Parts: sequence; structure tokens; C-alpha cells
Amino acid sequence: MAPQKRKRESGSSSGPGAKPGEVSCDLCSEPKLKALKSCLVCLCSFCDTHLQPHLTVSGLKTHQLMEPVQNLEDRMCPKHQRPLELFCRTDQRGVCTMCVLVDHKNHELVSLDEGCEACASSLQNIQTQNRVLVDRRKRMVQEIQRSVEQSEAEFDGERAAGLQAFTALMQSVQSSLDVFLEELQEKQNQTHRRAQEMVQQLEQEIYEVERNSAEAELFTHSQDPIQVLHRCPELTPPVGLREWSSFKPEKCDGSVARVLSELEKSLSDEFRRQFEAELRRVQTFAQDVTLDPDTAHPKLVLSEDLKQVHHSNQKRALPENPRRFSQCCCVLGRQKISSGRFYFEVQVGGKTEWDLGVVRESINTQGKIALKPTNGQWVIWLRSGSEYRALAGRSVVLNPRRAPVKVGVFVDYGQGVVSFYDAGSGEILYSFTGCSFEESLLPFFSPCNNDKGKNSSPLVLTPVCKSETVKSEPEEQRIKDDHMDQQTV
Repeated sequence: MAPQKRKRESGSSSGPGAKPGEVSCDLCSEPKLKALKSCLVCLCSFCDTHLQPHLTVSGLKTHQLMEPVQNLEDRMCPKHQRPLELFCRTDQRGVCTMCVLVDHKNHELVSLDEGCEACASSLQNIQTQNRVLVDRRKRMVQEIQRSVEQSEAEFDGERAAGLQAFTALMQSVQSSLDVFLEELQEKQNQTHRRAQEMVQQLEQEIYEVERNSAEAELFTHSQDPIQVLHRCPELTPPVGLREWSSFKPEKCDGSVARVLSELEKSLSDEFRRQFEAELRRVQTFAQDVTLDPDTAHPKLVLSEDLKQVHHSNQKRALPENPRRFSQCCCVLGRQKISSGRFYFEVQVGGKTEWDLGVVRESINTQGKIALKPTNGQWVIWLRSGSEYRALAGRSVVLNPRRAPVKVGVFVDYGQGVVSFYDAGSGEILYSFTGCSFEESLLPFFSPCNNDKGKNSSPLVLTPVCKSETVKSEPEEQRIKDDHMDQQTV
């Protein structure tokens, strides 16, 4: 049995009083002083004065002292009423010497100090790992804050550009409306003035004719033959009367159509300016893209600089490669897109069919491919020389204002956007939005079958001059004509 607690001594000695949260001496009367040690044998805590017997009396010197703690009973084995002197690593609990003999045979046992040292080392590792985790998260917070600030700046810039563009459009519409209403009002005023002038002249002639008729009526009833005979030759119809035709008011038919036609041209010019500005913006993210010969279908021919690809009827003998397209005449780009923004341009002039876009890196190149976003492909194509479609699950018919000679492909990885531009006019052909990119993307190309020479022109990766202005329409037509000449040859 464990020894009984010593009876508490009365009185108190000088020393620091126990503060809230500190262990107080069990033997002090009020006010209790701060304890310096706790005894696992006596199950009491002692201040400096009451600790002295444990330091001087031989029978008490053997007691196990420790730093002062609350609830000393928790340090005793509830089963054997002995101090918990060892730690069982097998059961992860404190044990007394009796427990070792009864319930913990062949278990891994260590002293409390040794166990604490191991725990301290483990806790240090945990603290180190926690510091790393905290530092990472702090950096993420800073990155998020920087991203938000950058995003805010971009939103402000986009908002300002949008306000400027729409203000210009609204001003153009308002100006056209003002001109239309002003011209309409002027025509209406001219009609009123002409009508008023004609009415006044007709009323004057009516007055003269009626006066002449009144004189003639007067002599008709005269009883004096001589007077009638003398004046009758003088009473002739008024002279100088005009030969009036029907009144024709100012015409306003077609005014609306004419004004709308002029407005359409004005708006078209404004749209073109905005398209060009947007194209110049995305061109700043241009990257040098090359074709990956290890992925090219055996019937595709790549140029030495890996910038051009066209279809050949001859199937080449190429090394086996799981990344090579086995059935579809396609090829991937080498450059991965895994963050940020990415832009490249492809010359498509002179072709009647092609596929173009980006795909996830893990695309299955074996067998047939169903091109759609749910399979990790964001692609547009041309068929039959004039049929443009975006392969968005259900294909979307595209109606470019003119056939693009060069197509720009822009990826905003963070925003989940893939956009296609007519690099000649700046017109946006189509945008995939709200995309979920779970892995890196790769550029995707297919020149399609050469169709007996009708579609033999290559797809050409062209350099993007970031300061280059959008090509004029005649220059684009010249490029297209050159391709047609090459095709004919």
C-alpha cells in the first residue's frame, strides 16, 4: 500500500504566493505559497519551507520528487497504487513496476525520462513539419493576395477598355440617330415650306380669278348694251397663271436603311479596332511551338525545322512509340501548357480541311479519337472548304466574316479559357470557357487527308511578331493567292 499523505502543517512561511494557474503548496494555510516540487510518494506539492524535510530527513530523501504538477493522483497506478515510473511503448501508457510483472511482460518499456526525450524529439519533428506547412500556407496566402491584386488590376484594365469600347459604340449609334432624326426633320420642314409657298401662290391666283369672275358677273346683268360692248373685250381671264402639277412631298423612304448601312460600317470599323487591340494583347503571350515527331502519324510529313506538316499517301516506316497516333492523321506540339497564358499561330491558308487546338497531355493516341472537351480536347476544324465548327460536345457552327488565312490559339490556363482568333482581322472565331484543366496541355494539329491534292497545303507554325500590326486585307489575300498557286503547281 502507498504511504498516506502527511498531515498538513498549519501556518505559512514567507515566499511568493501562488498565482492563478500555478501549483500551490498543499501544506500552507491561506495564503498558499507557490510549490517548488511535488512528491510522487506523498502525493503532495511543497513550497520551499515545507520541502525542507524531503531534503534533510533520510527517510524522505528517497521519495521521488518532480516539478510541481496538479492532480498528483493521476501519476499513480490506479490498480497498484504505485507511482507510474515506466512507459510502455507497446500499449502507449504509463505503468508502475507491478504492472510490468503482471500485464506488460515482453512489452517495450522505457523510463519516463527516456520516453519524454523520444516524445520531445517527435514533437520537435512535428513542430518542424508544422512550420513548413505554415510557411507554405503563408506563401500561398501571399500568392493569392498577389494574384487577387493582379486580377483586380486586369479587371480594372478590362473594365476601362470595355467602357471605352462600348462608349465609342454608343456614341456612334447616338451620332447616327441624331443625324437620321435631323435629316428627317429637315425633309419634313422642307415639305412644309414648299406646301406653304404653293398654298399662298394658289390662294393669290384664286383671289385674282374670283375677282375677274365677279366683274364678269356684274356686266352680265347690265342693262346698258353700250357699256357691255365697250367693256367686254377688256374682261379676259387673268394672265400669268401657272400651270400647276400635283404636289410631291420630300421622300423619306430608305432613310433608315441608308443610315443603318452607314452605322454598320462605322461599327464595323470600331469592332475591327477592338479586335485588333485584343489580338495584340494575346500576342504578347506568344511562345515558340514545334511539332513532336514522336507523335506524328506515319502518313504525316514534318519539315526539318518541325514547323510544317502535311499529309502524304505514303505510309512511312517509323519506330514504334505509344505516343504516336495510330489511326488519326494528327501530331502534337512539344511545348507543354501547365500554367499562365500561351499563344501560337498557325497558317491555314490554301487548305480545305484542318483540325487545330489543344489537348491534355495524356490523350489516347491509339485508335479513333472523339474530339470533345469532356475527353480533354478543345479543337475547331474546317471541312469542305467553308464549314467551320467548334467541337464543343455538340459541334457549334462558326460563321467567320471571311475565311481565315492564319489562326491564333490562346490558352489562359488559370481561367480555363481556350480561344481561337482570325490572326488577320483579330476576330474571335470561338472561345471555350469554364474549362477544367487537370493536367498539362499540348498543341494539337491535323492537316487532314490531302484529298488528291486539293488539300495538300501544309499547316505552318509561324512566328508571332509582338509589335506587328494586324495584316491588311489585301496582304492576306496575297498570302492566300500564293497558297493557291502552290497548290496548283
